[in-house]
Amino acid sequence: MILSRTKPAIPSGSDVLKHVKSPGTKNDVAKFEDFLKRRDYTGAITLLEFNKLLEQDDNAHLWIAYCYFHCGDYKNALQTYERLSKKESKTKSLFVNIGCCYFYLGMYQEAQDILQKAPSSDLKVRLNFHISHKLKDEATLMEYHQQLQDILEDQLSLAAIHYLRSHYQEAIDIYKRLLLQNRDYIALNVYVALCYYKLDYYDVSQEVLGLYLTKYPDSVIATNLKACNTFRLYNGTAAENELRTIFDQTANVGFGYDLVKHNLVVFRDGEDAMQVFPALVDVVPEARLNLVIQYLRNDDIKEAYKLLKDLQPAVPQEYILKGVVNAALGQEINSTEHIKAAEECFQLVGSSTSECDTIHGRQCMAAAYFLSGQFEEVLVYLTSIKSYLHSDDTFNFNFGQAKTACNQYREAEECFLLIQDPKIKSDYIYISNLARCYVANKKPQDAWELYLKMDTSPESFNLLLQVANDCYKMGEFWYAAKAFDMLDRLDPNPEFWEGKRGAIVGVFQGVVAKKLPVDMLSDILQLLRSTTSSQADQIAKIVRKWAKDQKLTIS
Repeated sequence: MILSRTKPAIPSGSDVLKHVKSPGTKNDVAKFEDFLKRRDYTGAITLLEFNKLLEQDDNAHLWIAYCYFHCGDYKNALQTYERLSKKESKTKSLFVNIGCCYFYLGMYQEAQDILQKAPSSDLKVRLNFHISHKLKDEATLMEYHQQLQDILEDQLSLAAIHYLRSHYQEAIDIYKRLLLQNRDYIALNVYVALCYYKLDYYDVSQEVLGLYLTKYPDSVIATNLKACNTFRLYNGTAAENELRTIFDQTANVGFGYDLVKHNLVVFRDGEDAMQVFPALVDVVPEARLNLVIQYLRNDDIKEAYKLLKDLQPAVPQEYILKGVVNAALGQEINSTEHIKAAEECFQLVGSSTSECDTIHGRQCMAAAYFLSGQFEEVLVYLTSIKSYLHSDDTFNFNFGQAKTACNQYREAEECFLLIQDPKIKSDYIYISNLARCYVANKKPQDAWELYLKMDTSPESFNLLLQVANDCYKMGEFWYAAKAFDMLDRLDPNPEFWEGKRGAIVGVFQGVVAKKLPVDMLSDILQLLRSTTSSQADQIAKIVRKWAKDQKLTIS
């Protein structure tokens, strides 16, 4: 949440502007005021520097620091204030201004330290309040909370902390009360819209935001929020088009530029993510989480884990992402510790009162039960949200696995065949589960085709073994015989010959019982010829004798 800047953190304009002029020139004052009214802080800085007004007194330095700060150039603002502090300036708000710069630069401990030199003021209380939140110092946070008054600036700070702690409804209540008291402060609508955005009420957020954008269509923050709503309601292309109106402005606005740059990557589905997100991890709060998502997309699970290892989740999205990363890492390195941590994260979100009836909440409960192997429970939760995610590949992958585990093979096959993502379809877990469904659904030839399409690898060997055993179990003896024959050639193991022998006998029985065509006798004799076991000759003699008795000609 953007901190309130209703009052400038330097002496009032009426006192300072008297000094911001060259000898014998009144026009500069009017120009300077005009720049401030238009929020053209770059123009104001240029005017000050061009007329060498900074050589006159401290007030001009205070104004240029003010302009730098509102440009989002906190580093230059800080340097200007620090130069004044070395000159022992008598400006009372100097140290609290330095504290504000430190805070916006993310230097929270330095901000807290410098405030010890600042005299008591309402701004000092508010800044300490926010610093306590950033440093996760709950005791100090409550101490400064008690010092807040029922004035506009303090209530805005309180609402901002509610927002940062994901208490969006409490923040909305404060903003709406302040709007009733101060109807001209239409910027409060932007904060209300932010809260509604966080609550997933994107259409409501858009409507509230329109009240502000009608008057200030060039607002970077408001336009960016409108683009985010558009992204949620429509798509990334439409969202990017919304941002085009402020592209030129953001180059001159620090925080605006970073925010827009970050969101453009999101709107473009991660394009240039690895070039943009790393530099913004400690600048834009969502950048860390989005970088983690990008690492997961690139299968760089260990880097994703490093980014989240020390993060203490505070909101559902952070718990979910930490759960996903721990689950992925746990499966990769076979760590029960990470799997357990993931299960706990999912359980916390899924059982929370705010999330238990949401789609994400139910997905989390399903994930927790999935990791603990309770697949019947997984189906309960996934079935309840199936209509919302019918075409989602990841959902269908998980749904199919759970149904396979519960022996619901027909429905599982349907789920797997809905998946379009090539990455999932090339995953061994997908292939092995689909093969199991094919065999259970009397389509062993399709399972055999899945094996033939795989390159030679340990995974293809494991699939062959699975197909062999599943076909044997389901009475699909011909494909069981082919699979065991292939296994016997790859690894002459007595168990594989026994499986092949049993499957061949099963095919022979099927022919005798007239359930299989007699042409298959030639095929099983061919398999027996490739075996050196003496038992193979005995079985072959029995087959030929039966065929002779039946007056059948077999090769």
